[in-house]
Amino acid sequence: MPDRQLLHLVIGGELEEVEGVKFRDLSKIDLVGAYASHAEALAAWRAKAQSTVDNALMRYFIIHAHKLLDPHDDEPHDH
Repeated sequence: MPDRQLLHLVIGGELEEVEGVKFRDLSKIDLVGAYASHAEALAAWRAKAQSTVDNALMRYFIIHAHKLLDPHDDEPHDH
């Protein structure tokens, strides 16, 4: 079986409150990029998170989009 393509999205933006996950303004979401591996996504996430460390409301997330595209696929993968 050929290797599956994994898709990881890195997004971020300013949250309404520090303890929440609701974005203040969806029109200002920062779509950092799409990555084929968790390691690549993590590197991009770290860079963006570090660049906004002075803003407590700014958060970045890694979204495992491959799980959204195929939610019934329980096959383990590296991450």
